[in-house]
Amino acid sequence: MGKLIDGLLVSQHIRNMVKKEVSVLASQGIKPCLATVLVGDNQASATYVKNKQIAASSVGILTRDFKLPQNITQEELSKTIKELNHDEKVHGILIQLPLPDQIETSITNLVRHEKDVDGLTSYNLGLLLEGTPKLVPCTPLGILELLDFYNIDVKGIDVAIINRSNLVGKPLGILLMNRDATVTFFHSKSKGMQDKLRNFDCIITAVGDRQKFILTGDMVKENAIIFDVGITRINGKIHGDVDFKSVSEKAAYITPVPGGVGPMTVTMLLKNTVHAASIINKISSN
Repeated sequence: MGKLIDGLLVSQHIRNMVKKEVSVLASQGIKPCLATVLVGDNQASATYVKNKQIAASSVGILTRDFKLPQNITQEELSKTIKELNHDEKVHGILIQLPLPDQIETSITNLVRHEKDVDGLTSYNLGLLLEGTPKLVPCTPLGILELLDFYNIDVKGIDVAIINRSNLVGKPLGILLMNRDATVTFFHSKSKGMQDKLRNFDCIITAVGDRQKFILTGDMVKENAIIFDVGITRINGKIHGDVDFKSVSEKAAYITPVPGGVGPMTVTMLLKNTVHAASIINKISSN
């Protein structure tokens, strides 16, 4: 069986470091603060936001909670974001996705780039593409931290990413290419994907719909590195994209679901918030 990549273990290790950084900033009169913006009454989104607030509190990061009505207009939401941009006591702004249909997703670009703790503004994505990132999307950043913790070197290896979103696939691909990996993207329109996947040293899957895709043991090569970013809820239980039993028998490293990449995503939000506080206050940060 492949070595388990323990996201809970690594996450706690990083949170301990973040907590120390928060204390250092506090000693300088800076109290890192994360503002969470939740539009509508989606229960899953509300749970995600609550968990992020609890995680922030556990490391000493202050939170401000903004719950806005489902029928809010683009103009009204824009006003809230602009107010948070100008609030000197707020260092990070998180707009929980998805947003209602009447709101354009591009509204995230209104977030001041120094406070963009999700790393989703065109400005921060542009810096990432340029090779000089400041705030990086949380899930890709979390995967890099896992690679580092387990001393997995991706230089020269072939990596398959089954996702092409701005949230996961695209930024992750850039980060891995910057580490000299050879990256191939797969998506819903890719042909012959299942056969092609057998050629890759590392597979990172983030489909999140087991009715459409499950990565099984016959689709991976021996000693492959597997990161499962997908989340599907079936009868109240969380599943990933990977058939864990069959794949783990062939993999060299593998993340579980839950307990793999998920905890790292939240932890990277905390790390980005502290980093944002340092950027805004012109303090050198790791």
